[in-house]
Amino acid sequence: MDKNIFITGIGSGYGKALAKLFLEKGYTVYALGRKIPEDLKNKVFFQKCDLKALETVYKSVENLLKDVKKLEFVILNAGLLTELKDIHDTPIYEMEDMMDINVWANKIILDFFIDKKINIDMIIAISSGASVNGNRGWHGYSISKAALNMLIKLYSREMEKTHLISLAPGLILTPMLENFVLSADEIKFPSVKRIKEAKKMTPEEAAKLLFSNLEKFKSFPSGSYIDIRNI
Repeated sequence: MDKNIFITGIGSGYGKALAKLFLEKGYTVYALGRKIPEDLKNKVFFQKCDLKALETVYKSVENLLKDVKKLEFVILNAGLLTELKDIHDTPIYEMEDMMDINVWANKIILDFFIDKKINIDMIIAISSGASVNGNRGWHGYSISKAALNMLIKLYSREMEKTHLISLAPGLILTPMLENFVLSADEIKFPSVKRIKEAKKMTPEEAAKLLFSNLEKFKSFPSGSYIDIRNI
């Protein structure tokens, strides 16, 4: 019997590692995002979509999943972080971009699943410790990930046959972390020093950690925020 998974944002890092791991585990992978890595071409069903262009998201998901009625897993992985800076110095348009990709695009995707009555066992929205710790410099990313946590809790009340969680997947050495966090001012933003000194996973290690905990996630109430480092 076919096992299907839908993943957003497989262009690099964690999303790419998740796609490759689920392929190895025998899943049919449906992916949505701006780009597909060369080594995943012709291996996954892919629909190009810039999640910031909200008006295109619903139709893109519909095109990708037109013949799919059942998904074992959905991983809402695509996310946007910009350069660390004080929220006072972060323009509204920059934070709106993060809200569009990190929150509203996911709302549109979840609405599609409800509208089309897609049978889904579990939805995992990739959140962050930034959604709860409020460290200096994380501006619209913290706000959007906190909103994502609540979005998932609210949808869990409406999607009663699906188990939903928002997941902080741990510290992962991705291009996003390297470009915007590890290069930031660790004096002004103390969390940067802590992150530099902390143990970090490769995307492949993080993907395996998620996969090994799939059953454990079900022991948390639907709608929960889970930090994988605490389970």
